[in-house]
Amino acid sequence: MTSPLEQKIKITGPSIITANRTWDGIVIYRTAHRDWSNSLADAAIVRDADAARALLADSVADDVGAIGAYIAPVSIGDDGAIKPGNLREKIRHDGVTIDLAISI
Repeated sequence: MTSPLEQKIKITGPSIITANRTWDGIVIYRTAHRDWSNSLADAAIVRDADAARALLADSVADDVGAIGAYIAPVSIGDDGAIKPGNLREKIRHDGVTIDLAISI
């Protein structure tokens, strides 16, 4: 298995660094202050591979509070709100949101 830092990093739009907190598994996001937050609104936005690599390197080195750090796409609304950029991240952020028909 290769380290995330050894993999080729390709950024095609705004992205963030995300992981899971070690003690409870909660989704967390790397901030511009190089700490972790459980709020996507606090996430540092990276727009190029060098910035992503630097923030990811800090995140991997700081594995005391997080595990499995990686780069994830986001979208930024006209109002500046950050939203998950793909289905996987939407599920991690919002939880499973599929309504299943239940007969009573």
